Amino acid sequence: MNTNNQCALITGATSGIGYELARLFAENNYDLVIVARNEDELSDTANRLKQKYNIDVITISEDLFTQDAAFELCDKIKENNIKVDVLVNDAGQGYYGKFVDTDIYRELDIINLNIASLVILTKHFLKEMVARGDGKILNLSSIASKVPGPYQSIYHGTKAFVQSFTEAIRAEVKDTGVTVTALLPGATDTDFFNKADMLESKVVQEGKLDDPVKVAKDGFDALMRGDDKAVSGFKNKLQVAMSNVTPDDTVAKQMLKQQEPVNKKNKI
Repeated sequence: MNTNNQCALITGATSGIGYELARLFAENNYDLVIVARNEDELSDTANRLKQKYNIDVITISEDLFTQDAAFELCDKIKENNIKVDVLVNDAGQGYYGKFVDTDIYRELDIINLNIASLVILTKHFLKEMVARGDGKILNLSSIASKVPGPYQSIYHGTKAFVQSFTEAIRAEVKDTGVTVTALLPGATDTDFFNKADMLESKVVQEGKLDDPVKVAKDGFDALMRGDDKAVSGFKNKLQVAMSNVTPDDTVAKQMLKQQEPVNKKNKI
């Protein structure tokens, strides 16, 4: 890699917010290590970024739905003597449906991806950063971390963990030269809803989805400033503020209406 450039490691970097973040780092002369499952998508993304921004891009294919893959990723970075200046934990997935009906094994995979792999990578690279006295970490949280999530109970629960975890370790490493930032997007126009099997939900069918380009810019700017968090978008800031002063059961009922399928009545 170019020794004159800093390096950002980004998971989930081939689409959506992760890709837009990768593009922003490339635009700012960072070399990249991009991680995803699909090797063809990784190769296409790397070629596009290298050609446009004249940076070095290393691709690593790992299935972060398994904890072993996260440890393998750390080992590969270490074996190649890559100094990671910025870690972006973007990879994450949801799963739509009533908890009583959903597949527990798919939910456990999502817990591994959204929580376990994020914790493994953060632990590994945070240790290196603290030892050096510099570094930045951006964790993809969500406004889902601030509210109960009927029809998305596992996803909201994992993001609540990510938010609390990020705030805690940020406090622990204060004054070490390392900053930890959480990005809290709302419903964003990415492939998330397709992968989560929730295209029939009201939030998709009737809502206005945010632009991943703007969400990524909000997160990138907050990370560069060393902010604790960034809630992207005015309506999302308002929703978080309202949820802080509204009883939890009321928020849960409101979210139930937002998340339920638009053709629910037709299905009954």
